[in-house]
Amino acid sequence: MGTPAFAVPPLRRLLDAGHQVSAVITQPDRPVGRGQKVQITPVKELALERHLPVLQPAKLKGQGFDKVLSIYNPDVIVVAAYGRILPPEILSLPRLGCLNIHASILPKYRGAAPIQWAIINGERTTGVTIMQMNEGLDTGNIVSFEQVEILDDDDTHSITNMLSIMGGELLVNTLARIERTGLVESVPQNDADASYAPIMSKTDGLLNWELTNEEIICRIKGLQPWPGAFSFLHGRAWKFIKAEPFADSTGLIGQETDERGRELNLVDPGAVVLLLKGKGFVVKTGDGFLLVTGVQPPDKKPMEALDAMNGKLIRKGDEFISDPEFLTGSREKL
Repeated sequence: MGTPAFAVPPLRRLLDAGHQVSAVITQPDRPVGRGQKVQITPVKELALERHLPVLQPAKLKGQGFDKVLSIYNPDVIVVAAYGRILPPEILSLPRLGCLNIHASILPKYRGAAPIQWAIINGERTTGVTIMQMNEGLDTGNIVSFEQVEILDDDDTHSITNMLSIMGGELLVNTLARIERTGLVESVPQNDADASYAPIMSKTDGLLNWELTNEEIICRIKGLQPWPGAFSFLHGRAWKFIKAEPFADSTGLIGQETDERGRELNLVDPGAVVLLLKGKGFVVKTGDGFLLVTGVQPPDKKPMEALDAMNGKLIRKGDEFISDPEFLTGSREKL
């Protein structure tokens, strides 16, 4: 049972390891994009390539879907980012239970967006857990886990790819152990150490320039690819893709005026204080300055900050706004 790209490597690894996958359950096909073209899920795409039966129930509870699944008489149901809560009648159906591949080291970051929130919160390690599912939200016993370091150049995209592959390998190793012993050995989670990673919303992407450099950089990395880290300039949303701390060791940032003699705002967080030739533009933050090197201006594709500067899309003295009221009234498609 799985839906997005994260669930594809585990399914492929199961098949390559020789396990009999009797059926694949994924979310219904849905229209996407401006053209609202119906698109199949990544998991369904792989299942069709491998000629596997695909089931796409609109609902799991109270529709008799457990009776459909019982026909397959599963030993185990593997769940990877399926996107729905399993009702008790499905949880109890397989002989060995339901195993979930969760993208964190439980009990930390239970919930829908563990990778994003781990990066946003500045964690230096994360991992993947194979969990025996119960009726709680990622509260079941831990069967196995593997940890990985979050590197400076990692973002949500790179960690998601890494953990999906790692999760598939860990799953196959775990199933091999279960086959050898005939048991699903597990240990309870320590609820006292639990933290939560709620599903991301568009408002989570709004940058607060009063945060520190490190906090803003973590948000930029963790919010890729959606909703993206964004802020408003002249009432329109800019997305921020790459940034790094900037030390004004040469005293380039000072009190200045524009071509009309008006004093520029180079003090408040969010102010563009410097256009740095060959690198990008510098924005004031809560504890210093941030060199922005990758952006997506409104109605443009992602670009190097230098290209935005060369195109006169950004000027010294501009001020990015982090007021949530701009988001409420904006028609920007983020």
